[in-house]
Amino acid sequence: MRFLSVVLLSFGTLAAAAQKPRARDLGVPFEGRPGPNNAITDVPGVLVGYKTLVSGAAGKGAVRTGVTVILPQGRSNRAWPAGWFCLNGDGEMTGTTVIDEYGFGYGPIGITNTNSVGVVRDAIGAWSTRNFPGQGSFDFSFGLPVAAETYDGMLNDINGLHVTKEHVWSALDSARSGPVAEGNVGGGTGMSLFLFKGGSGTASRTVRIDSSTTYTVGVFVQGNFGGRRDLLIAGVPVGAEIKDLMPVFNDAPKKKDGSIIVVIVTDAPLLPGQLQQLAKRASIGVARTGGYGYNSSGDLFLAASTRAPADNAKGTLQTWTALPKERVDGLYRAVATATEEAIINALVAAETMEGINNNIIYALPHDRLQELLKKYNRSSK
Repeated sequence: MRFLSVVLLSFGTLAAAAQKPRARDLGVPFEGRPGPNNAITDVPGVLVGYKTLVSGAAGKGAVRTGVTVILPQGRSNRAWPAGWFCLNGDGEMTGTTVIDEYGFGYGPIGITNTNSVGVVRDAIGAWSTRNFPGQGSFDFSFGLPVAAETYDGMLNDINGLHVTKEHVWSALDSARSGPVAEGNVGGGTGMSLFLFKGGSGTASRTVRIDSSTTYTVGVFVQGNFGGRRDLLIAGVPVGAEIKDLMPVFNDAPKKKDGSIIVVIVTDAPLLPGQLQQLAKRASIGVARTGGYGYNSSGDLFLAASTRAPADNAKGTLQTWTALPKERVDGLYRAVATATEEAIINALVAAETMEGINNNIIYALPHDRLQELLKKYNRSSK
């Protein structure tokens, strides 16, 4: 595979990609009931945008990267109650000290490669200042942006710093609701999962609290972790069964475990401490796919609610609405199962890619996955 021309894809041009087969289409059984798009955008008001950068022939200087943006409150600078959790800290997610201190995040969330966290953070801030001038008392007019990363240097010229603020602005301006493309898109373009090609994935769950109240939990992952032997899909030891199609790394540094970023958004009313508990449950979803949080993996999880508290006219009193702790078990389960599905969706959507140093990471073969699901009596087909 050779890439000879520049490909700069925004979210709008990826509508067709969102129609590729997903894990459920191949017969992978998952627990829980998804929303209409089985995506984080099933939570009302949430938007997702991409800029995908693929240019240069495989070899020296190959660009295989991009940026993903998630807008929990749409195109606004409105605060979103938040909590976060670090399963393994060999990674970066900016803005978390503000979340710890205030219980809120503000504006869009960015996900990219390790070396582009700074430019993505700054570009989100500049975009917010331009779009919401004079609003708020924090830096960048709304708060300190959340930008997170996983490492794509096995396929991408990561030291070339190819993501620019204009790319981030394009992703923000083109962000939309509805179906979400997966695999080799946005920040997930150059990533791997269990030594297959990985990248961006999403899923959602609807959770009924009582007979009249249903909430949605949406999950987005940028997956770049795991050893081949560990991969489980619906309990099937797919990684142990598919021992070939191992990546080709030429003159590359020793392969270390990568990372995963999980962003969870819900319309359930929750306090920041409850959202931190929600973020922790992403760990269970990672484990269900065979993730162990190995050394050198940055496993960072963020949970946000679109239900912000109300301030009185004087700004002297803030009123929160929240579910009682005894009623959130369904949300915990939703996070775990949606995280699991989002990871497998990223695997299923990703395509074989050749990049820097002519390194190659192969896609998970759909036909062999289906054969294994049937062999272990796990197929839903």
